[in-house]
Amino acid sequence: MSTTRSRFPDWQRRAALTCLLFGSALAAQAQVVRVPSSPQIGSSNPITAEPHVSRPHTPPCVVPLFQSLKFADFTPKVFTYAPPAGCPGPWARVVLTADFTVTAGRQFDRTAAFYLGHASIYYGTTAEPRAALSPSWHVERDVTDLTAIFTSAQTGEANIGNFVGVSGGVTYNGIIYANAALEFYPVSGAERAPRTPDVVVPVNGAGGDAGTLNGTASQITQALNLPRNTERVYLDVIAQSQSNDEFWYFCVRSDQTVHLESCGNTAFRETEVTIDGQPAGVAPVYPWIYTGGIDPFLWEPIPGVQTLDFKPYRVDLTPFAALLADGNPHVLGIGVYNADSYFLATANLLAYTDRGRARISGGLLSNTLGAAPAPVVTESITADLSGPTYTGSILVRSNREFAISGYVDTSHGRVLTTLEQSISYVNRQEFDVSPSADIQNAQQTTRVDSVVSTRAGGDESVSQQHFSYPLRLNYSFVVNADGTATQITTSDQRDLERELRPDANGRVRTLDNQVHATDTLQFDASFNILGNSGSQTTQSYRAQDFSGGCYSRTLTAQAQKLVAVSDGQGCARPSP
Repeated sequence: MSTTRSRFPDWQRRAALTCLLFGSALAAQAQVVRVPSSPQIGSSNPITAEPHVSRPHTPPCVVPLFQSLKFADFTPKVFTYAPPAGCPGPWARVVLTADFTVTAGRQFDRTAAFYLGHASIYYGTTAEPRAALSPSWHVERDVTDLTAIFTSAQTGEANIGNFVGVSGGVTYNGIIYANAALEFYPVSGAERAPRTPDVVVPVNGAGGDAGTLNGTASQITQALNLPRNTERVYLDVIAQSQSNDEFWYFCVRSDQTVHLESCGNTAFRETEVTIDGQPAGVAPVYPWIYTGGIDPFLWEPIPGVQTLDFKPYRVDLTPFAALLADGNPHVLGIGVYNADSYFLATANLLAYTDRGRARISGGLLSNTLGAAPAPVVTESITADLSGPTYTGSILVRSNREFAISGYVDTSHGRVLTTLEQSISYVNRQEFDVSPSADIQNAQQTTRVDSVVSTRAGGDESVSQQHFSYPLRLNYSFVVNADGTATQITTSDQRDLERELRPDANGRVRTLDNQVHATDTLQFDASFNILGNSGSQTTQSYRAQDFSGGCYSRTLTAQAQKLVAVSDGQGCARPSP
């Protein structure tokens, strides 16, 4: 499977926008917040402001998955896993750690995915090297919710497709190496292990890993035969933009692609979830920018938001629990609306069972989720055919509101779950495209507001989740009178989250992760890069957990080197 996504693939190739070459489970016991050590000032090595995963105080049992695994082709690497003999479950927490290195030279950014028993345990992308830089970085992920797959021996797969050789007269020689391990933290004393899903069902393509979605009608599907006592169901899904879809937020209607030198199917994408062909849930697509995206100097040493470690979006399918537990086979489907060659999608279905009853009953009461969104495109493009020159703006809006309600009769009574969700999307692009200029500015926001009401007997609890993904991209490529060219890019990405939970005693979990980057590239008349200037990237990360704990860090880089680290600025609550 090819994982070359880049339309702006490396520092020898300019943005293809111009068609020119650009050469949850919280442990019951106390947790230790793992703050990353102070990064090295003056370093160009990849670095992010995110904290490490919090751990219990107890020492873990560490199970290596693989060490110094070499990726220099497109063959997935198989590894084996066995549960830790010294730390029998249940566990207070399970943490995946991984370390990556790319040898110095030239290489694309690559998709990196690890699976265990075909369940996704890590998904992200890699950093690009330079002739004098061999980037190395570390990622961590809380995988406690996948405990069900860690209790038995499994075969795993590490998939980082990476071409090493000569293509188009260019030598790609960056080899990727990776280590990965699982840390199992035993429960100590009178503490209790967190309740984790009893069943984990991987949802992937035909090859057992992420599946390809080439258009709106494309789906990856998974047959489901869940236990008859299933009472809660969730889906953790990742839909990654690739190839023509990599910069989907810059896309336009297909009849404007030639004039505006962009991709097609409009600047709107959305992940759709179905059960037996019927709408069951929606997931937003995060506008990730990879380390080779637009201008690689933007992302060195600080990558974009989530670039090295994607966060899955959790879709609540609990109103469908009784349907999925009725003893009949069902089919779960995942697609991306407006996909245009192509997206990759992977997901894990997580099911909780009623441990006091072998079989539940119930049903789906109502579902107002429509089969597809209805985005509205407003074009205001003026054409001057003497140039030709195309100027103006395109606005895309999509708004969806729906409610899904279902119930289960369990050993602890009837439980009624109602999900109410509103999803709003807006993308405004401004264009000035001519034979000597390609100026395209985009301002986009995806917002998801969810309220889940759970009624059991006479008690009712309400939880809320609010997500917002603002993106602002200003891109300018201008050809000078002497045939040289200048490209100026400014990017601002954010991940805003706010969650209220009834068992948190009124406390709120918040996250505000922002990366702002700018750079200028100079090209000769053959569009070879002469150099860059004015490069500056800042990441600000602030997070507050339900216990009131606060973490904050700001990183600043200039000229591809880290110049400042600031900790402890506070955790103002974002309002996504």
